[in-house]
Parts: sequence; C-alpha cells; structure tokens
Amino acid sequence: MAEPAAALRSAVVRYPGRPPLGPIDLVVAPGEILAVVGPSGAGKSTTLRLLAGLERPTDGAATGSRPRRTAFVFQAPTLMPWADALANVALPLELTGIPREEARRRANAALAAVGLGDRPGARPRQLSGGMAMRVSLARALVTEPDLLLLDEPFAALDSVTRRRLIEDLHRLWAARPARPAIVFVTHDVEEAVYLAGRSVVLEAAAGKAASVHDHPGPLPRPPGWRAEPAFRRAVERLAEALAEAMAAPGTAA
Repeated sequence: MAEPAAALRSAVVRYPGRPPLGPIDLVVAPGEILAVVGPSGAGKSTTLRLLAGLERPTDGAATGSRPRRTAFVFQAPTLMPWADALANVALPLELTGIPREEARRRANAALAAVGLGDRPGARPRQLSGGMAMRVSLARALVTEPDLLLLDEPFAALDSVTRRRLIEDLHRLWAARPARPAIVFVTHDVEEAVYLAGRSVVLEAAAGKAASVHDHPGPLPRPPGWRAEPAFRRAVERLAEALAEAMAAPGTAA
C-alpha cells in the first residue's frame, strides 16, 4: 500500500478558553483531490495547517510521506507588492538555493502554465484578483509539490473567474506525471463536488469528520459535467450533510 501524502491520526488541537478541535482522523492518498467542508469554526483551516506542518497537534499525530514538498495557497494571494510576477513565482526556488537564472526560467514556465506568460513584469497592483491568484497558484506549483493545500483561494472571485481557475487547476494537476495530492477548503458544495473526488464534512465546532463522500465521475471533469444528473445528486447529498453538520450540537469556536 502506498504511503499517504499526508495523514492526521487522532489529532487534537487545544486552544486556551475554547473547546478542543478533534480528534481529527484523515488520510490523504497520493494524487487524490480532497475537499474539506464544514461550518465556520469547525476547524477547516486548522486541518490544513496541521497537514502543512505549520501547526502541531496537542495530542495525536500529523504525518506524511518523507521527503515531501508541500505548497500552500491562502485565501489572499499574499504576493510581495514591490516585486513583479516573475520574482514572486521564483522566490520559493531561490530560497532553496536554486540559481537565479534557473529559478527565473522555471518561474516563466509556471506563469505560462497558468495563462500569464505575457505578464512576468506586472506588479500585484496591476493585476486583477483572478490574475493575482493565478500568480499565487504558479508560485505554489513551481516547486512541483507532492501536496498542495488550498484555503478557499477562490472565495473572493466572481463565478466566471472561479470556474476558469478550477478548470486550470484540474488541467495543471492532470499534466503532472506524478499528480500531487490536493486538499482544499471551501464553503461551496458545488465547488467541492466539481473539483474533488472526495469530500470530508467537519462537524460544527468539533473538528471531527461528520461524514465522508465519494463523488462520481472522472477527474478532470468532462465538458458539461455540471449539468449531469449525477453531479446534481452529489451536490444535494453534500449540501444535506453540511446542513446536518451545522445543526450538530456544540458551541461555535
């Protein structure tokens, strides 16, 4: 059996003055796309931080395959405002000691892959919200990660831009010979069903997995998939599960 891309095993996080989150049990298979949905305060972003190693569980364990490369895309693009798109994308490579010329070559290729090959010199203030998020995505993918974590990166974008970026993410994921595992947080059940092969619903204020749902159909999605009855049924099932998780007893954190 292949070693997981990442896993949480009975992970509990305790904060002063708040109920603990967990125990969280989650195994991310190599190359899978997994959505994490749940009410506000359920621990979705905490789950990503645990998987990334940015936070350690108070009890239990957060583990992953070793060695692994992990990339994180946040809700905001978090670009350096004084640097152009090329420099922003090249930064993680240069920080690992890759020569500047090679880092810039790979950054140019990453920008082209996300449709911004003609904007390497653009500063963040010159980019739309969708373009800035593309730069952030290119910066994450340029390292060729084994695990890509996305914390609601499309939430602030209009619906058309969101759909385009989701299609781009599927395309870039499928193009990798060794596909990275992707875990992303979203409040949008349609986005979860379309983008992921599996969704985990977290219980309100508890961080526990209330339910797990496998989604039908191939990844990437074929044209017109959103109109398919199987897609609509999966969306309704996930929406019902989310509503049940929101109604679960507990105090919001």
